[in-house]
This record gives sequence, C-alpha cells and structure tokens, in this order.
Amino acid sequence: MTSDAASFFRHLESCNTARLPGDRTPFRFGSQKADEAPSGWIAPALVPELERLGLPRRAGALVLDDPARLESLGEDLAASGLYRSHHELFDVAPTADGPAIARIDRGALPLFGLIAHGVHMNGLVRRADGLHLWTGRRAMDKRLDPGKLDHLVAGGIPAGHTPEQALHKEAAEEASIPPDLIARAVPTARIRYAMERPEGLRRDVLHCYDLDLPPDFTPAPADGEVEFFTLIPLREAYRIVRDSDEFKFNVNLVLIDLFLRHGMIDPDSVEGRRLRAGLDGRDTPAFA
Repeated sequence: MTSDAASFFRHLESCNTARLPGDRTPFRFGSQKADEAPSGWIAPALVPELERLGLPRRAGALVLDDPARLESLGEDLAASGLYRSHHELFDVAPTADGPAIARIDRGALPLFGLIAHGVHMNGLVRRADGLHLWTGRRAMDKRLDPGKLDHLVAGGIPAGHTPEQALHKEAAEEASIPPDLIARAVPTARIRYAMERPEGLRRDVLHCYDLDLPPDFTPAPADGEVEFFTLIPLREAYRIVRDSDEFKFNVNLVLIDLFLRHGMIDPDSVEGRRLRAGLDGRDTPAFA
C-alpha cells in the first residue's frame, strides 16, 4: 500500500492552509516580550472591535495586559454577535507546550488564532479477519462538519482538564465507554496543524490515543453528537481516507498516523517520513 502514500498529502495540505502573518495582527499577553512569538493572530475585521474594547497596540501587536480579562473579552465579542458562544471554557497558553495563563470560550479561540488542544481516539477491534476500526457518523445538527465520519471518541480539552481526563469525559459522553475500559487507552502521538476556517484561524494540537476494545463491546451514542457507530475493517478506513473526504478534516490526520504506525504506509519511505514530519508540525511557523 506504500505506493498510495502520495495521495494522503492532500489531507495534510488542506489542514495547513494558514500563512502567517498574512494580513493578521499579532496578539500578545502583557507578560510577553516583543521578540517572542505571538500567542495569537487577529483577523483584520476584528482589530477595530478589540481596539474599541481597550486593547492597545505595541510594537505592531495588540496586547492584553491582564490575561484574566480574556474570558470577559470573549463574552463581549459574543454579545456583539461576532461569534456564537459554546458556553465551554478552554485553557489558553502562549505556546503549544506552555502552562495555561488564561481562559476563553472555545468558540472564540479561532477569532484570536489561539492554540487549542483536543483528544482523538482510535477504537480498535482485533478479529480473525484483521484489524477493525469503530467510526461514528456526526449528527446533522453539529456546527462543524455535520454528517461526516468521525472517531469513536474525539473532542476538545475543557479548561482545567488534562488530555487523559478529557478522554475519559468524552468517552463516557459520546460512546458510553465505561471507566475501566477507557483506562486501557494508550497515548500514541501529538499532531499539530494550522488552518484557515470560516470560524477563523485554527491552530490545533491533537492528543491521540489507541484503545483495543473487546469484540463483544458495542459503543452507544449518549449525548446526541453522534448518530450511530459502525465497525469497519481498517483497510476500508484506509481506502476512505485515500480516496475521499468522508471523514471530518482532522480525523484524516489521526488515521494517517495510525496507518504509518501499522505499516500500511511505509514509515521509512520518503513519503512516510514526509507525512510524519507534517503530522508532527514542529517546524510549522504557526507554532514557532
């Protein structure tokens, strides 16, 4: 299957459309120095509103001196109709690996181009006829990519949660997976991408997991975000990712990582090494 590897690059390209700075204005917290990488990037249309709300411009960047004010700033923007609140706070850090210094509604993160963290889990079943993958069909009323194929468990990491805690939370809410079973999930990778979306600039870090599930376990939707789950051969998931856009955009990246780890794409080939570097995203300017 290695000869098909080149066809997977389009998913990496479609998830890395951000070209920074472009026409965006850097966003910094007051504790950051002017020569440090910005915490975020503000689209031109939002700059006048943030200046009206009192953010000064220093060394070409909009600056929020008090990080604790970020949450209320997000509420002000929602009240002005600039985005629809999710009523769920996310932690905000200046870098992908740094400690949280502020919080804001998850819906406002792309407005500021701030880094967001999420979890994705491959739900795997080993059968006599090969490895299988549980997939979900996203509900048609989802704001993002309604009706697309999705992972068994995936979601953002709420404020105050570790990736593992978020995984346990999402597993119970989305797929009715009991705590003793989800505790067996194994961390596998961290994937980074930066893309322009209708909702703004997404700079995401995905914390990825694998979970081997018993053949007799059947997940059940619990929170209405998934219409149903289907168990498919992993080779079928490979074909879908290779030949279509049926999966939610970032699920493709997590599955490419899975294909590399299972040798469905040769990780030592030129294409495999390029895919791995693209998934890691450590050299992406958006995360400098």
